[in-house]
Amino acid sequence: MRYAWLGCLLLCSLLVAAPQDADVNVNARYTVESVILSGKGWTTNLRSETTDKISLGLRHELVALIGQKLNPAGLDSLAANLKKELSAREVVHRVVRGQNPEEVRVEFEVKPAKISADLNLDQFVYDSKQGWSGSGAAGLTVGPHSFSLGLVSDGDWLDERYAGFRAHYEDKRLLSDRISFRFQVESYHDQWDTSTIAALAAHPDLTSGAYRARQNFQPSVTITLAKPLTLEVGARVERFENEDPAAGTVASDALITTLRYHRRLGDSDSQQDLDADCSLHAATRALGSDFVYSMRTAGVRYQFRHGKHVITDNAWTGMILGRAPLSDRFVMGNTYYLRGWNKYELDPFGGNRAVHNSVEYRYGPLQVFYDAGAIWDAGQQATPRQSLGFGLRESVFSLAVAFPVRSGHVEPIFMMGILP
Repeated sequence: MRYAWLGCLLLCSLLVAAPQDADVNVNARYTVESVILSGKGWTTNLRSETTDKISLGLRHELVALIGQKLNPAGLDSLAANLKKELSAREVVHRVVRGQNPEEVRVEFEVKPAKISADLNLDQFVYDSKQGWSGSGAAGLTVGPHSFSLGLVSDGDWLDERYAGFRAHYEDKRLLSDRISFRFQVESYHDQWDTSTIAALAAHPDLTSGAYRARQNFQPSVTITLAKPLTLEVGARVERFENEDPAAGTVASDALITTLRYHRRLGDSDSQQDLDADCSLHAATRALGSDFVYSMRTAGVRYQFRHGKHVITDNAWTGMILGRAPLSDRFVMGNTYYLRGWNKYELDPFGGNRAVHNSVEYRYGPLQVFYDAGAIWDAGQQATPRQSLGFGLRESVFSLAVAFPVRSGHVEPIFMMGILP
């Protein structure tokens, strides 16, 4: 009798399991027609569109489903990865009938977190000439509203080393999904290289004097004109505290407009990104500014990815008309422009004309690059300069050595850290 009961239990378990196996087998018969990602206010069909919301690796995993037999067991893992990358409250997936027989559509619905907090290290780099530079921020997001407060110590981006804090507030849905509002506050104390002080004394009329502190208040509105095109309009209210406290402060108040274009094309094997922007800063007496000038910049960046191969070309130019403060003058010879050169050797207090182009090739983490550019002041002769470099780059982490191309001695510059 005992064996009879065991036989009945075994038979029942097989009967219960049979429909589940049948379901799996039935689902595995279908081919994935398309993969859809959707969230609050957005939908992306990965069969014909690309998205900046997720990493390239995860996008490739999702696109790889298209044209393959459905594997229901793998959808849970992809949903978990989407939830992690997008900091979502929940990601649910479902399989629905496709347009053709024996085909299905896989849909992932992203449900955003109502409240999320994050801690980001935006930049942390070492340059053997400029030393360490870093910035990081703590952020809080509540629905479409985000807040952040960060600390900065940067001796790389400008001729000055500035240290202090910056805070920002952003409403990503001002009246509609196509309009966002941002307000940024910055407050820094500044230190100067002796070569910059000497150059300012020799050319006091080209720019402002050295200041010991500066504050910036910058509200702006960004409007999505079309899916690849955005327009930013804002103002900047900047104050400079002179080295001599008795001299008081000077103001640089400007209107700012920036037009940006971004387009991404890709398939399961390759991806192309095209970014372009042009901006105009205009400071006038009518705004209460002590500086009267206009600054025009324009840039184009193209990147092609195929497997482990990545080719990037980044071109940029700028021009200042009038007398701009030191913080707005162009700088090269750092970890972004003319890598391998010393910025204080190129121009110790920046220039009001600049042009630059960088070509980079990467295979996996291996990286080689070539920079060419010039920085000068109006009325001067532009001197073209070049540099070469190689290193390792994985995501945002970079380790590189760059050499200025010139006759005579070779003095390479070593760079490492986290770059945006």
